[in-house]
Amino acid sequence: MQAIEGTVTGMDYELVDVERSAAGLLRVSIDRIPGRAYLTGEHEFVTVEDCEAVTRQLQHVLEVENVDYARLEVSSPGLDRPLKTPENYARFVGQQVLITLKLPFQGRKKYQGLLQSTGSGTAWQLVFSDDKVEQVLDFAFDEVREARLVPVLDFKGRRGKGDPAASKVPADTVDGGPEE
Repeated sequence: MQAIEGTVTGMDYELVDVERSAAGLLRVSIDRIPGRAYLTGEHEFVTVEDCEAVTRQLQHVLEVENVDYARLEVSSPGLDRPLKTPENYARFVGQQVLITLKLPFQGRKKYQGLLQSTGSGTAWQLVFSDDKVEQVLDFAFDEVREARLVPVLDFKGRRGKGDPAASKVPADTVDGGPEE
């Protein structure tokens, strides 16, 4: 929908996906564009405030455009963000991705590995290990049915990186809870 795309990109966000469900749900996924300044603050990832701002603007635009929907949901693309354009591939070079090819190559369609650029903008490489041997899969953008980032979960959070306080356990939790 052009109204949604124009609104989201006009607010300096990337429109990742638009999905309509049979129950009238209109789901819009947005992402921040690196290097841009946002009124909602400096963050690497989409915040609740970003989603609220886009939701408010879209509600007005969809009303003016007379778009029929029961509920609007604006969210981040998630940890397993889809890669839908060559620009997405370029942005996430060096990241772990899972790709599903349209046609099988060597008997399989799904590959997971490190995304690399060939410099052409339409051809890419995936470096992966198969039976403990590193291999490289060359593929073109139009050969891919679906591509997603592989979620990286860090349960240590921000405090886990070089913060000596991260390894200390508060005294009241040593025995499983506060003292009574």
